[in-house]
Amino acid sequence: MADQFTQRRYFIRGFLILGALVLIGKAFQIQLLDDTYAKRGTEAGINKVTFYPSRGLIYDRNEKLLINNVPVFDLMVTYNQLDPEMDTTSFCKLLGISRKEFINKIEKDWRNDRFDKRVPFVFTSKIAADTFAMFQEHLYEFPGFFPQIRNIRSYPYPYAAHLLGYIREVNEKEVKNREYRPGDYCGGSGLEKEYEPFLRGKKGARFMWKDKFGRDLGTYKKGERDTIPVSGTDLITSIDIELQAYAEKLMQNKTGSIVAIEPATGEILAMVSTPTYDPNQLIISGNRGKIYNKLLENPNLPFFDRSVMAEYPPGSIFKTIVGLAALQEGLINVNSGFSCNMGYNYNNRLYGCHDHVYPGNYVRGIQHSCNSYFWQTFRRLIDKVDFYRPQDGLDDFNNYVYQFGLGRPLGVDFPNEKKGNVPTPEYYDKIYKGTSGWKSPTIMSLGIGQGEIQMTSLQMANLAAVLANRGFYFTPHLVKGFKNDSRQIDPKYRERQMVSIDKEYFDLTVEGLEKVVTSGTATTAYVYGLGLCGKTGTAQNPHGEDHSVFTGFAPKEEPKIAIAVFVENAGWGGTYAAPIASLITEKYLNPGIELNPWRKTLEQNMIDANLLLHKETIGNEQSALLQSE
Repeated sequence: MADQFTQRRYFIRGFLILGALVLIGKAFQIQLLDDTYAKRGTEAGINKVTFYPSRGLIYDRNEKLLINNVPVFDLMVTYNQLDPEMDTTSFCKLLGISRKEFINKIEKDWRNDRFDKRVPFVFTSKIAADTFAMFQEHLYEFPGFFPQIRNIRSYPYPYAAHLLGYIREVNEKEVKNREYRPGDYCGGSGLEKEYEPFLRGKKGARFMWKDKFGRDLGTYKKGERDTIPVSGTDLITSIDIELQAYAEKLMQNKTGSIVAIEPATGEILAMVSTPTYDPNQLIISGNRGKIYNKLLENPNLPFFDRSVMAEYPPGSIFKTIVGLAALQEGLINVNSGFSCNMGYNYNNRLYGCHDHVYPGNYVRGIQHSCNSYFWQTFRRLIDKVDFYRPQDGLDDFNNYVYQFGLGRPLGVDFPNEKKGNVPTPEYYDKIYKGTSGWKSPTIMSLGIGQGEIQMTSLQMANLAAVLANRGFYFTPHLVKGFKNDSRQIDPKYRERQMVSIDKEYFDLTVEGLEKVVTSGTATTAYVYGLGLCGKTGTAQNPHGEDHSVFTGFAPKEEPKIAIAVFVENAGWGGTYAAPIASLITEKYLNPGIELNPWRKTLEQNMIDANLLLHKETIGNEQSALLQSE
């Protein structure tokens, strides 16, 4: 029995000694090895004051300032430092608020024990500089309140709202990123969103000792932890703001988009979506929410960026791809002609075309945009292997289509770019239940840019750039460099994207495009000496008036601009899209030169035309997408 008690005594002693060693080891770790708790205790006694950086500025290609910074003030307050005897009447009068607003802002949830009354919080934000200047003279009368400077955006030009984008307060998900705190701003759309990591800069901070009441006692550790804010990087865009403004003026009271590209570089010169709005409407201010909701509820969808998000049937501009592919495959040649008696007769049905001369060769087929010519050309492409094996022909044709940047996002440095649609054999097999259900006549509407084929306006402008360059393009982009910064844009924007079609066939097509403007379907776009080459399109629209389309470039040799204009519900391509494209091209190539009287009248007619009354409603899917942005 004595041995049993002896064993228990040793066991209890060993247990106590082991426990003591564990506690001593933990104390050793906390006090000597791990400074987490020491830091936590120290930081409870310091106050961190954040300094916000200037957001990067944005310039156009000629270094005209497009987005500027304007200082505003947030008024911070530390609850524990408030003077209960302060003159609230004077305070409210200086800030232009009511006593009820004052009480609501002060009380909030600060009576809840979860909140530290020693930690400063935002009493009111975005105080204008002139209001704060008057308030600051009396700031000493209100202990516990202090200012914090921030910058909001301003826009010297009332244009390019979609392109530039806007800033907004960060959401809960973004706060989890260490770069942001509640109340911070970030890019919400456009270039502001795409280049947020460059534009936002880096915050600075100053650490101050504070007593148990939250009062500052001096700089912490002589400022060794203090940091200065680092301004965001300034962007130099490829946009010509004067051209952008002119394009928006021509498109006022119309629904559609314009994209203009410099073919030699892929730099986007103008990118317009209408209806639009003045970007100054969405500056950070007290009534911003009301204005934003009003724009959001507008049935014309001014927030919907049609240049990259709307997917349209391209119409006859797609005939250039059909012709080039058929020439490369040897299925037609320069002298190939097709009959057209106001249309194409097949299986006792006439597929209509407009009245024009006999398309006795390829150039004339392009010049007069003959539907019959390109229906029959397209059928040769699809039936290349065998009439009963249309999949093979469509696959081969689509390989050319993809090389023009269709059926996928081009990769522009801009958010929300859509890919359009290129229908595949698998798609038609599913729709028509296998090869027995569809043949070349079933899908020949693709040959004139109708049916299931869809393109964005950016893809249409890029097609014009491929034609201008006779077989290649550079990925379109909106930023060409960074001001006072050695960093370069993404190398992908400097790589040629080649199309595997011989240059001679592009030269032949360009000859046809030149005649389209001089003596074909786009004579409304002709200007002596401009050298504009282009293609009209009239995209069929089952919901209303057809859409007016034009793509082109100028001059013919060494082109400086490639352009696409898409005007919804505007009828023939030569009625609105072609004249607008020619006016923009002339403005860019002949800056400062007055239009001749006839062109001046044409310009005024385009400006005055109001087509919003004929606007079709955008599909539910696109509307839902807009609501989610």
